Amino acid sequence: MKKVIYLLIVMVSIFSACNPLDEINDEIDAEANPIVGIDAFTMVTEDYVNIIEQGEDDPVDFYEMFESFNDLEDARTILPSFLSTRYPNWGEGSSVTVSFNIYDGNPGDDISDFTNANVYQLLISDYPTAGGGAFFPNENPESTLETILTTEFPTPIDGDIVRLQYNLFDMEPSAGFAVIYDGLFPDLFSTFTIVDQAGEQGWTEGSSFANGSGFANGSANENEDWLISPIIDLTGQQDVLFQINQRISFLDGAAEDFVNILVSTNYTGDPLTTNWDTITLNTVPDGSNSDFVLSEDFDFSAYDGETINIAFKYESSATSAPLWRIDFFQIKTAGFTGDTTTNSEYYKFFGGSWDNIEDVYYLSSADYDSMGEASGQPGQFNNFSGSVSSEDYLPTFLDIEFPFAQEGDELNMIYRFFGGGGIGTITRGNLYTVINGSWTPALSTIQFGFENGEWVPDNTIRYTLVSADYSTVAADLLTEPGFEAAAANLDNFGNFNRTTTSASSWSDTMMVRALGIVVNNLNPTAEDGQKYIVTFDMFNGASGSEDFKLIKEAGEWIANQPLN
Repeated sequence: MKKVIYLLIVMVSIFSACNPLDEINDEIDAEANPIVGIDAFTMVTEDYVNIIEQGEDDPVDFYEMFESFNDLEDARTILPSFLSTRYPNWGEGSSVTVSFNIYDGNPGDDISDFTNANVYQLLISDYPTAGGGAFFPNENPESTLETILTTEFPTPIDGDIVRLQYNLFDMEPSAGFAVIYDGLFPDLFSTFTIVDQAGEQGWTEGSSFANGSGFANGSANENEDWLISPIIDLTGQQDVLFQINQRISFLDGAAEDFVNILVSTNYTGDPLTTNWDTITLNTVPDGSNSDFVLSEDFDFSAYDGETINIAFKYESSATSAPLWRIDFFQIKTAGFTGDTTTNSEYYKFFGGSWDNIEDVYYLSSADYDSMGEASGQPGQFNNFSGSVSSEDYLPTFLDIEFPFAQEGDELNMIYRFFGGGGIGTITRGNLYTVINGSWTPALSTIQFGFENGEWVPDNTIRYTLVSADYSTVAADLLTEPGFEAAAANLDNFGNFNRTTTSASSWSDTMMVRALGIVVNNLNPTAEDGQKYIVTFDMFNGASGSEDFKLIKEAGEWIANQPLN
């Protein structure tokens, strides 16, 4: 750090001695015609990477990870300095329109309603056929889903949105086992309670699992962390079984010293004051850097008819910190079995009833798999990520899923996104629209203008007059006192006389009146503060064009520039 400070001192001394920046600024200020540019661009990966300057060893920042801004206000704050770097020589009057992504999706408000919706996963007891755990091919889910909404969400308010997740048998099932509770990670990770008893590490949401670890900064650390399920209701269930798919790596010692699966019928909210039973399985990972291991169907009948919580207790020491990953666990009973498809339906409460939302689609595991299951493809972990971009896959997926989509069709796509170890898997989305025959993700857009030496958000609309506009102005002002000669000249020549010496010339004040007619016809409902730069044909001894700035204030169009 001292070296950096000394270097800065030396640099300040050099610049103070010769003042090269002052000379450069003087030269720029002296330019009679600074660069006035107009541009529009869509941010790409490299742009998000360069928003914040980082060293090679610095962690990936938010913008680089998600290739988006947190919200519109974040973009308004961050982009001006970015534009100063991108357009270092542009001056007053320049304009740039930037298109970019928002974290919650574009246009944002609607998408966030879906990504943050309440989620209810149907239980085995919710399905019409006992022991099914899914809708049979001949069963219509609609009436069942509406009943569940009324039962599980008894006091909704207008605007509430719920996602119901349910299973459908692909064909008639056979006798077997039905899943009572499907603890699939990371989908249900947010419904579990984390109790941190010791240490700074513990349970996190992985790309396709729950992740327990006490290893950080190159060393093991002491931890005790509990991952506790919501209430699991086994009322009326018999001959219940438990099964888990898990992986334990880097184990140095007895597994029970570090990882334990516990169950309680009297969870108090405090794991230390709760009575827990330990589940001891025969089929478990060996503790090496192994693959996931699916356990046997463990006899869980001791909890038939009970209301329970299941806890995964992780511990580590200063010398040993194994890695425990849980893919899923299931509680099952005798019933029906068969291949199923998982679907999601969104409902919105409004005007006293729940209505199905048809223009929203939540990607299922089968959908991710259909996009490829190899390394680096969505189906590998059933999500997207910084290296597996949704925009690289969803347009093709939608083409296949909706082959008869028409121009202008819209669909809100909701999906899972892995944001890294510190963030886990989250729900994101975006609006897709068929544009020129292709499904295209929406973008947020802000226009910036260069004013008073800096880039600022700017709503300026640029407009160039067409022949009809000249005719309209001439007709409106031909009989207005003070405008007769100028309007007649405009009607005759189709341009504005700006010679200043002729009786038919247009002064700046008269131009405000004339151009105000045009923009008011273009945008009669414009709000105060709306700006325009209007380009028009003129004659001032030679034919040419001129720009004139207007702004609406107190309901009137006035000049947004000094008047001559």
